[in-house]
Amino acid sequence: VKQALYQDNMMSFRRGNLWRLVFGTYAVLWLTPLLQAQQLPRFTEQVQVTRILIDARVINDAGTPVLDLGSDDFEVKIGGKLAPIESVSWVSGHIGTPEDALKRSSVNDPGPLPQGRLIVFFIQKDMEQGRIRGLVRLLVELRKFLDTFTANDRIAVLSFDTHLKVWSDFTNNFDHIRAVLKDGVLFHSPEPVQQGTSPSLLPHLDLARTQRTYSVEKSLYLLGEALEPLPGSKAIVLVGHGFGFLTRHGVLMVNRYDDTSKMLQAARASVFSLDITDADFHALEVGLQNVSDETGGFFARTNVFTARPLKRLEGALTGHYVLLVERPPISPGEHRVQVKLTRVKGTVLARTSFVG
Repeated sequence: VKQALYQDNMMSFRRGNLWRLVFGTYAVLWLTPLLQAQQLPRFTEQVQVTRILIDARVINDAGTPVLDLGSDDFEVKIGGKLAPIESVSWVSGHIGTPEDALKRSSVNDPGPLPQGRLIVFFIQKDMEQGRIRGLVRLLVELRKFLDTFTANDRIAVLSFDTHLKVWSDFTNNFDHIRAVLKDGVLFHSPEPVQQGTSPSLLPHLDLARTQRTYSVEKSLYLLGEALEPLPGSKAIVLVGHGFGFLTRHGVLMVNRYDDTSKMLQAARASVFSLDITDADFHALEVGLQNVSDETGGFFARTNVFTARPLKRLEGALTGHYVLLVERPPISPGEHRVQVKLTRVKGTVLARTSFVG
C-alpha cells in the first residue's frame, strides 16, 4: 500500500511540473514581444515642409499686372509669423519651376513641361429669369475674350446645372471652345470628350463620378482633384450665380465646402468668379466671394459692366509671381497665409491658408 501511494504522489508531482513547464513556456513567448517593445526605442518617420511655395498675382487699379517685383517688395506671414522669402520669380504663362518638374516625374509623365497657361471655364448654368440674361451676355463676352490667348495656352470647359458636365479637355482649338460657349452649354448635352495631349484633365477626372455630382461645391472639388497632379499654377474662370445655403442668419457654406477650398488651394488653382446675377447684391454671391478670396482669385459683378471685370481678368492671367519662403516656427496644422506689398501699390491675389 505504501509503495502504491508513493507511486501516485510521484505521478502527481511529475504532472504538476509538466503543466508548470508548459504554462511557463507560453508565458515567456507571450511576454517577450511586450518586453522588447518596452526596451527597444521606437522610430517614426516624420516629414516636415521647410520651404513653402506661394503663387501671387499682383494687379493695379487699372487691372494690369505690376511687374519687376523682387523679394524686398513682398512680406509674407504664415500663422501670424514672418516667413523669410528665399526667392521671387515671375512666371508668364506655364513655364514650370523645379518643383513642377519634380512633381511631373512623380506622376509618370516624362514629357517636357508645357508652355502657356492652363485655364478652365466653369459655367454654372441656370435658366432663371434673373440669371439667364447675365449668363448669355457673359458667354458672348467670353467668346471675344478667347482672342487674348495664344496658341501655347490650353483651355478646358466644364459646366454645372443638374450635375457636372465636361465639354472639353485642355485644348488650344479655340474654334471648338467658341462653339461650346455659343450653343453647347445652353442648348445641348456634351458629346463624349476626347482626351487631349498632355496636360490633360481626363486621366484624373472620373467621368462616372461627374454624373453623380449634384452640387457646385462637389463639382469644384472634383475639378481641383483633377488639376492637382498637373504642374504649375492654374486658373478657373467661374461664370455663375453662386452657392451656399441661405438661412435667416445668413449664408451657410455647405456640401463640405471647406474640403473644396483646401483642394483648390492644394491644386494651385485660383478661382476668378464672374457673377451673372441681375442684381447689385444677392445672398449667394457669398460663395463666389469666398472661393475666390481663399484661392487667390477675385470676385466681380457683371450686371452693369462686363468690360472692366474681363480687363482685370486679362491682367491677372498675364502672369504671376512664385514666392519660395521658409517655413516659420509654427506647429503642424492649418495656418493663415498673408501676402502684402511693402514698397509699391497694388492688389495681391494669393491663397489664404497653408496646411502642413
